[in-house]
Amino acid sequence: MPSIVFMLLLFGWPLVAGFLSAFRSGGMFTLDSWSRMFDDPYFARALRNTLLLTVIVVPVQFVLAMGMALLLQARPRLVSTHFYLWTIPLAMSELAAGLVWLSIFSNRGYLNSFLSWLGLSDGVGWLDYDNGAGMLFAVVVAELWRATSLVFVILVAGLQMVPRDFDEAAQVFGASAWQRLWHVTLPMIRPSLQVALILRTILAIQVFAVAQALTGRNFPLLVGETYQWYVSLQNASVASALALVVLAISLVVSIGYLRALRRERA
Repeated sequence: MPSIVFMLLLFGWPLVAGFLSAFRSGGMFTLDSWSRMFDDPYFARALRNTLLLTVIVVPVQFVLAMGMALLLQARPRLVSTHFYLWTIPLAMSELAAGLVWLSIFSNRGYLNSFLSWLGLSDGVGWLDYDNGAGMLFAVVVAELWRATSLVFVILVAGLQMVPRDFDEAAQVFGASAWQRLWHVTLPMIRPSLQVALILRTILAIQVFAVAQALTGRNFPLLVGETYQWYVSLQNASVASALALVVLAISLVVSIGYLRALRRERA
């Protein structure tokens, strides 16, 4: 019972308050907040950028994290050093990571200085307001560096639960490395994959500080627009509507993952 009460206070009450705020104005039920949200030119761009960022980042992170986890499982020299180096980004806040990559991608940053030193370019406006592809690339790279370690840690924990006998038996029967990965390792770590996939997708949908530090509002995202409406524009109702959109997308994606994995298991 104490746990139930705690969860209701921590999640239930803010959800109810946000729902009421999104559909009420002046003490009356209204859809004005939703109308203002849909009419805002930044909303469509933020929705597109959020979905595009999620579609790009999550698969790439899983490939990188799986490769890192398998390399670690091979027990290379200084294995503990590799693990700690790869998990360093977990100790950094999103904003700090964004500022680090801002020093790299800014017009006079390290990347342009390096390209100029090589004689390949006089400078690229990676974060210019009219360079949408450059801003997307910068945010994707920063987010890959910052959050891949989270997926990596979850997959490493899952791989620790896989008995080596299974992989060795498949190897004796002539299975290739790819066949052992696809038919032995991945099915055995399905629970870890499910947790990592759902958690990382939800966090990708909620990316804010990294993009805010790199691009400001030039590359709008849904959570960033929620912040803008609540803090800068002082409109809690529209901010609540945007938060509900983020919640709805997260729920749909999570349910889709659960159903897809359950269907595959059946």
